[in-house]
Amino acid sequence: MRFSEHFGLNRSQAYLDFVDVPLHTDLKVFLEPGAIKALQSPWGSELASLLQSFFETVLKLIKAGNHTKAQSLLSSLNERNEFHLGYSSGESRGHGFGTGSAKSVWLELTQSQAAITGLLKDLEDTALLVPGVGTDMISDAICNIIRGPLIKYTQDMCIYYGIPLTPDIPSGPIWNPQAEQWEQSYVPLPIVKGYGKVILVPKVLVRFRLSYDSGEYYRHYILPQMQQEHIDSGSNLVEVLKNGEQRVTKKALMEKYGKDKLAIVEQTKVRPDVLQGYRDDKAKSPSLPIPLDSFSEIESSPPPDMDELLKDLKAIPPGKKHATDYENVIEKILSVVFYPSLCNPRKQDQIHQGRKRIDITYVNEAKSGFFYWLSIHYSCAHIFVECKNYGSEVGNPEIDQLSSRFSKSRGQVGILICRSIQNKNLLRTRCIDTAKDDRGYMLALDDDDIIELVHSYNISGDNQQFPLLRDLWSELVK
Repeated sequence: MRFSEHFGLNRSQAYLDFVDVPLHTDLKVFLEPGAIKALQSPWGSELASLLQSFFETVLKLIKAGNHTKAQSLLSSLNERNEFHLGYSSGESRGHGFGTGSAKSVWLELTQSQAAITGLLKDLEDTALLVPGVGTDMISDAICNIIRGPLIKYTQDMCIYYGIPLTPDIPSGPIWNPQAEQWEQSYVPLPIVKGYGKVILVPKVLVRFRLSYDSGEYYRHYILPQMQQEHIDSGSNLVEVLKNGEQRVTKKALMEKYGKDKLAIVEQTKVRPDVLQGYRDDKAKSPSLPIPLDSFSEIESSPPPDMDELLKDLKAIPPGKKHATDYENVIEKILSVVFYPSLCNPRKQDQIHQGRKRIDITYVNEAKSGFFYWLSIHYSCAHIFVECKNYGSEVGNPEIDQLSSRFSKSRGQVGILICRSIQNKNLLRTRCIDTAKDDRGYMLALDDDDIIELVHSYNISGDNQQFPLLRDLWSELVK
């Protein structure tokens, strides 16, 4: 049974912002440091800062000879089951730097030339340079280090989807970067009888594997550099081919220098610029979120049924009585079509000390396509959506209502969605006037436009280009 099934959400993974984990075992996906660092939101900065703080603290303690505390900090990354991510084929069990492995990881770090010489800078570097550390351990460690924000995320998701929270549940160790220590408290969390507490993870942060790979780094970064060095020096590993071309094989280099992580460290020590080049390349091209169809495959869950959602949309009568139904269907559609650009939806988000509410607020984490282009040129950390299940035409009051939600810090881009727009030219002219008055940017859509977005999604998948939105934006800012 999956988390959503236990709580009767009646939603498959495609319509959920979090990873819908199985309760009896682990799902074979992993939290990826690069995915966290690629986030542009304040929340992403908080997560990246926690990871950096923890790892820097451990290395600092080891260099200072405070090995007892270093081991203690690593031991708190113990093998907890509430995240349900990783390689477990049976009962969920975790693979963190727990009490069973903390000592061995600490020992490797204390003896590692990578740590002593300063090559190790980030947690993901351990996947390249520290023996015994792999994808599952790093993912589990990340879960523990960012436990505090993940607990808050879980609480937000439970409120959003109507999942009951049980009060006064032990949080587990939460990293305090200011005090450089673990702390614990009692917090509200979802509890599943027989399995205990569950802490949810955003699906935009998980990957099938870690982007840092020691084999890739050695074969495609270190060894090519070594090949050229041996050719330049005319070493005895150089072979001369029939056509006169010189070569040094990677096989010969690995036979001479080794191919394990100790060999990688030794060769990196004299070529630290190669490691930095690898880091830079990974930062330039962060791994992409798992597509929805891949989630459906690994979870054996149905893919999004967009045709069924459009039927639901058309069946909702206009009017205030069915406003919530309309908002719910629109949110489902947008959460599928706009994934992975827009995530972490919040309904009826309160601003101005609760005096104003926003129907749906998305965090803009786009890495390509229309919303990424927007993020480069305009203030749009969030995208605001107002849904109007009106039987009558919308006008200036609705435009003014949405524009009043904007700010430079929250974002100045919104989408106004209504059942029909009889005079699209007039409404969009009003949106242009609002933009020219520096009161924000609004895209006005009706049911026909939503249908077009869905049809485009069905044809092209999640390429995130949205030609309809681009055309409307061109009109808005011309």
